[in-house]
Amino acid sequence: MNTLNKKRVTKGQVITRYGAEILVEIEDNQQVVRCTAKRKLDHVACGDFVTISLAEHGNAQLQSIEPRHNALMRPDYSHKLKTIAANIDQLIIVIAWRPKPSWSLIDRYLIASQRLNCDALIIINKADLYEQYASAEARLRLDEFKQIGYPIISASAGDADEVTGITELQKYLHNKTSTLVGQSGVGKSSLANEILKDANIQVGAISDNGEGRHTTTSTRLYKLNAGGKLIDSPGVRDFALPELTAQQLRAGYIEFNDASLSCKFNNCSHQHEPKCAVRQQLADNKIPSERYQRYLKLLATLD
Repeated sequence: MNTLNKKRVTKGQVITRYGAEILVEIEDNQQVVRCTAKRKLDHVACGDFVTISLAEHGNAQLQSIEPRHNALMRPDYSHKLKTIAANIDQLIIVIAWRPKPSWSLIDRYLIASQRLNCDALIIINKADLYEQYASAEARLRLDEFKQIGYPIISASAGDADEVTGITELQKYLHNKTSTLVGQSGVGKSSLANEILKDANIQVGAISDNGEGRHTTTSTRLYKLNAGGKLIDSPGVRDFALPELTAQQLRAGYIEFNDASLSCKFNNCSHQHEPKCAVRQQLADNKIPSERYQRYLKLLATLD
């Protein structure tokens, strides 16, 4: 029985959108309704908290979007940044032993997590490929992230003979809104399938050259039985950070934080200034050298 009152105004959260049509879960009864948005509100995204007016017949109407805690963005086909998910508590950065990890892309996701003011977790998926594809250099690069404080989970999902790491992952998902991000082909949808056993999420294979193919077609928010929410986001080959200042870039490298307080200059770039405490820690092998070199390359792009 339809219990919606004519023109009733209520609050909810955007579950997904298909073009101009939006699905919203009503806050007080968890009912999902179809909504349409006025043109000035067409930037609404998955995860947004909204106010809607309910009609006895036809779609509900989106009235307003609540202020966002944060927003994850990517370039659209015209290279303009578009919000794909909002109000995220945790970025789950998925990598795999194949395709080969892009360490600079992981850095950019971690910088994004700092800008979003949310937690970051790294999952190395396809643990069953460890013996064949995990080079000594790759293991060292991954260990550097653990040394500077990022939690890392080893998992296998999808084509693996035995699924591992999901129980540990669920502990990090509890009471948070998380989203899976990473290169195409690393197994984001396979991991989502393990988390959401009753969800029908399309999973694609890796092409012969090791490059992944995009499989998920829309961004959707799912409630987890054990608490928390998961936003299943389309895979992206490249993640474009919004324009950064040098200060924002430095803040994205958390291993610099404590040492930078002792630098001679408040705006030290940690590149060539005298009495730079960050470079001193680098010389003392307290900061990963490869991460620092990648930082310099990103810094050069801001000039």
